[in-house]
Parts: sequence; structure tokens; C-alpha cells
Amino acid sequence: MNINTITEKMDKAITNLENKFLNIRAGRANPAMLNGIMVEYYGNPTPIQSVANISVPEAKQILIKPFDKGVLKDIERSINEANLGISPVNNGEMIILAIPDLTEEKRKDYVKMAKSCAEEAKIALRNIRQDANNDIKKEALPEDEEKKELENIQELITKYNKIVDEKLKEKENELMQF
Repeated sequence: MNINTITEKMDKAITNLENKFLNIRAGRANPAMLNGIMVEYYGNPTPIQSVANISVPEAKQILIKPFDKGVLKDIERSINEANLGISPVNNGEMIILAIPDLTEEKRKDYVKMAKSCAEEAKIALRNIRQDANNDIKKEALPEDEEKKELENIQELITKYNKIVDEKLKEKENELMQF
């Protein structure tokens, strides 16, 4: 496993962490909150973004305007089933999601979720390092070369762990702002 492959895998772990952080809301409306919600559309589960236009007219509101009004009830049901903690309001034209203010307790819960996601990312990074180290040891390199390769991988893991810590700190700050 070369250093580029290892870097690529570690980048994917960071991207995965960022995607998970998008789903942890900070009291502000964000269309990414709806990622992963599937709507039953003509018998097929379809991503909500494929059946409706999603907009954020103000900081605490998301509007979901379906391309076909016949799917309004299905969108409403899917949002309720997704358990976002937000009650959708169907006005016959579109679905309105009013994002409630977060309580201190809820913010702390979200910080715990963010820490958990960050820890999962660090575990993924450690697993990548472990695989890379095992590959290097299998290559039967001269001892000094093997040691240099292992040090390079350790430097990479240190760098990426700092990135995870920085992303977590950013998310914590975002969540704890009032």
C-alpha cells in the first residue's frame, strides 16, 4: 500500500466525518438535514431531493415544494418517520419545517453525538494505519527503510487526527452558539 493510497483512504474517513456532522443540526435550517430521507414515489423509494425543491428562506425554516403535489402526503410521512424532531406542516402547496431553538440539554446531546462521530473517524484512521503497517511488514524491506515507512504513516495518522480534532472543535462551537 503506497502513501497515496493511504492518504486517499484517510481523506475518505474525513469526508465521511464531515457528512455525519452535516446531519447533526445546530438550530439553523440546513437542507442537508433531509439527506437520506426517502419518499415512496410511485412505489419506489426515492430521495426527497429528487421529488421536491428544497429551499431555506430564513435561518429557522425549510420549505419543501414537491414537483408533483400528489406526493405531499408521502413527503410528510417520510419526514415524520425520519424522526428529525421537527413536525412538518403541510399547507396543501408545500411542506414547511420550522426549526425549533435548541435547549442547552439538546445542544449537549448533539455535542456528544459529534464526539462519537469523531471517535469513529479516529478508529477508521487507526484501522487504515494498522493495515498499512501490516502491509509494510509483509514487504520484507531493509530494517531502516521499514522504520522510515512506519514513521511516515505515523506522521500521517497524527496529521489526520489533528484534522478530526479541529473539525470536532468547529462543530462543538457551532452547536454551543446561541
